Amino acid sequence: MSRTSSEAEPNDPETGRPPPGDDHAFLGQPRGLLTLSGLEVWERFSFLGMQAILVLYFADTVAHGGLGMSAGTAASVSAAYGTLVYLVSVGGGWLADRILGSYRAVLYGGILIACGHYAMAVPTAGMTWVGLGLISAGTGLVKPNVATMVGKLYRTDDERRDAGFALYYMGINIGAFAGPLITGWLGDHKGWHWGFSAAAIGMTLGLVQYVAGRRHLAGRKHAAECALPPEGMRRAVRLMIAGALLAAVLAVALASAGWLTMGRFVDVLTVVSVIAPVVYFVVMFRSPRVTAEERGRLRPYVVLFLASVVFNFILFQAYSTMILLASTNARTEILGFHFPAGWYASALGAFEVALAPVVAGLWARMGPRQPHASNKIAFGVILGGLSFLLMVIPTSGHSGDTYRMAAWWIVCSYLLLGLGDILLETSGMSATTKLAPKAFASQTMSLWFLSLALANGIQAQTVKLYGTVSNPAYFGVNGAVAVVAGLAVIALAPWLRRTMHPVH
Repeated sequence: MSRTSSEAEPNDPETGRPPPGDDHAFLGQPRGLLTLSGLEVWERFSFLGMQAILVLYFADTVAHGGLGMSAGTAASVSAAYGTLVYLVSVGGGWLADRILGSYRAVLYGGILIACGHYAMAVPTAGMTWVGLGLISAGTGLVKPNVATMVGKLYRTDDERRDAGFALYYMGINIGAFAGPLITGWLGDHKGWHWGFSAAAIGMTLGLVQYVAGRRHLAGRKHAAECALPPEGMRRAVRLMIAGALLAAVLAVALASAGWLTMGRFVDVLTVVSVIAPVVYFVVMFRSPRVTAEERGRLRPYVVLFLASVVFNFILFQAYSTMILLASTNARTEILGFHFPAGWYASALGAFEVALAPVVAGLWARMGPRQPHASNKIAFGVILGGLSFLLMVIPTSGHSGDTYRMAAWWIVCSYLLLGLGDILLETSGMSATTKLAPKAFASQTMSLWFLSLALANGIQAQTVKLYGTVSNPAYFGVNGAVAVVAGLAVIALAPWLRRTMHPVH
């Protein structure tokens, strides 16, 4: 019988180990899971609520309060923003490991996110870009470190771990469901910046409950777990400040000279999204802090990383090309009820909220008989591909913006995508916390989020084809690639099972 986190270490006010009795206080899970899931409800409410209307805001005419971009450009810029968010997560993981500690990294990141949404509430294009920059920086601090804090609530051999991550992911998707409903309605009826205001309020509420529940969190000590020595920390802070200022000055200078256009900025982010994970894997494989055993577990992790890239390339288009398709070629009514196009994004969150506890219960019931993590991830990738292949049927034989498919086509596509997301992300994040070298705990979760950055970077280029090729060709080719990638992971299952110990 595996020991739980509360049995493994005594309660410590400085480290924030859960008090006695907390270990099974939330649906059989540690009470800290409720605090972290609650934060993610509001963080996803704000982030995905804004994301659901961002591409529509970019594509809307200036006369209607938008930025007047073409559909392909709007989707590309939206993807580039996602690329930036997840690229910054590398710095967020490093700051938590070496300087801030997980708790403070998440707190400061949440404050930046809230400030960014408040900036976007100001109805000017300039404040939109300022807000997106702040949200990118804040999300880079929050995302890898919240997931790492969830992992710290469990011992590596605790069989509740995958079920706990499934419940955590259900919390994420409560926010993903509610956010687009509110921001979509406000954006459609009151104006885009009203929707951004709702996102700001949501993130503020998330911060309040995070601070209120901090005593239930593991790892809530002031110092980072692998903190730099004082002199090294001062040097790192000085270099970060100087680097940020230099980057800002260089960007302004290049933009003023006419070289740094929006298109080139998107291209630069794509290149960085490709280079960053390659460099990061090389650093971890060569680091003297990584043992031979830990290095052996990193090799199968490369496969999981690439599977995540393929799936998230599909997933993130739920908030770009799929929303654009819904706004131009899908009916915005079900059983006579009319709704904003942005509400389609809520279907994805709704399915994940409904399916996450089912998946969590299934894994808990099966215990050691549940599928291996690599197979869960492979099935998720295949479902993502099928969600796009499904769109070939209603879009075939039509062109232009005159036809309207039934709403159920997109809803069913999001059903497949939602189930795939639960299978891949919960297993992927759980496996990441177990395969991570000790010296790179938060940074390995950052590496998982770099797979999301790479997915967005690739998407930023491919979505430029949206609207220039036929919809059946666009969705069919992308979906087929994902299905083939999932089948390849299944073919590698025997090797993955041997090399991913102690991941089951």
